[in-house]
Amino acid sequence: MSSVETDVAVPPTRVTSLHSSKIPAIIVSALGLTQIIGYGTLYYSFSILAPGMAEDLGLSLAEVFGVFSMSLFIGGLSATYIGKQMDRIGAATIMTIGSMLAALTLVLCAWSPSVAVFAIAIIMLEVSSGMVQYQAAFAALVESDPLTASRSITYLTLIGGFASTIFWPISAALTEYLSWREIYLVFAALNLFFCMPLHFWIRKFGHKAGEGTNRTREAVVGTIPPHARRRAMLIVSFAFALLGFTLAAILAHMVPMLGSIGLGAAAVVIGSLFGPAQVLSRLINMVFGKNLSPPALAVLAAVLIVFGVLILLVTGNWLPGAIAFAICVGLGSGINSIAQGSLPLYLFGSDGYGAILGKMAAARLAVGAGAPFVFAAAMENIGLSFALAALTCLGAISIAAFVAVATSARARATGALAKNA
Repeated sequence: MSSVETDVAVPPTRVTSLHSSKIPAIIVSALGLTQIIGYGTLYYSFSILAPGMAEDLGLSLAEVFGVFSMSLFIGGLSATYIGKQMDRIGAATIMTIGSMLAALTLVLCAWSPSVAVFAIAIIMLEVSSGMVQYQAAFAALVESDPLTASRSITYLTLIGGFASTIFWPISAALTEYLSWREIYLVFAALNLFFCMPLHFWIRKFGHKAGEGTNRTREAVVGTIPPHARRRAMLIVSFAFALLGFTLAAILAHMVPMLGSIGLGAAAVVIGSLFGPAQVLSRLINMVFGKNLSPPALAVLAAVLIVFGVLILLVTGNWLPGAIAFAICVGLGSGINSIAQGSLPLYLFGSDGYGAILGKMAAARLAVGAGAPFVFAAAMENIGLSFALAALTCLGAISIAAFVAVATSARARATGALAKNA
């Protein structure tokens, strides 16, 4: 079998669907639940709780998002080290430790008596996020079975796409009865008593578990040869970083932004469409996108996100336009999550996959770190229209970068097939 055949599709005699193996189905189901809680408690809830944090701590909303941006940057710096540790001791082990750290830092954040302690807690919260969210979950799936990992990633992101839909309304509802500190204590309990046991249980399916439970696994070889990987890694990381900046800016401010343009209480409802749109895009890809390569998925994701931003830029506070914006961005974000896991596997293979994801996540998070603060400052000083126009330009550059990678990968795949013919 050529490396191109291994990467592009699993032969009919191999495992070709999630249902043909009970272990991937169990792992994906458990990881899907922990991703909903992980993203919901550690990421999506922040924009809802930020006003309460600002009022309680005597900060402006921009300063609170400045702390959040700093945490994203430091979390990005830690991603490379976390990725290497996933390859060394196993992704599920890292996720188990991360769940415990997330719970402890949520408690620290809830207790924080000063801005300094609050900032430290938020930073540690972002470090723990890198240990429990998609970066680690994708690595756990590759450890379980490299050949079926790409398909399993699609199933995982299909489940995880409900995080914003569930936790934006939950967080908003809880603010009516609890303070942000009390809400963080509830979230800490979810990470400690639900996510950590599941991650600990998943450890036995990974390749770092004892030899008695370890299965023989065939590695996936990337389409990009070793001598060309550095350049491809830089381009892909750059593209994901720019798209990550755009998404981070939008997601951190989606509900408040929609409310500020005159949509009022409908902003939460419109924002909640983002989650179902993510799920819909992954479901469509699962059913109809089997012939789409990971590079093509990355291009499609970037196009949808940029198109969504353009819609909001043109339509302003027109309700149908805002709905179309949330749906397009959700569709693009859903496919982008799949591409973040499947594209590195397709291009670079399964060996050292955790470290590869760590390096790419580091670039993406470091660049996207300033997005919440920069976008908040841009909206306040130059207006929402100019801020959205800037995001559109960044997204367009990411499209061009993904197209370059897709063209190169297709050329190499075609050349390899011709050589093996």
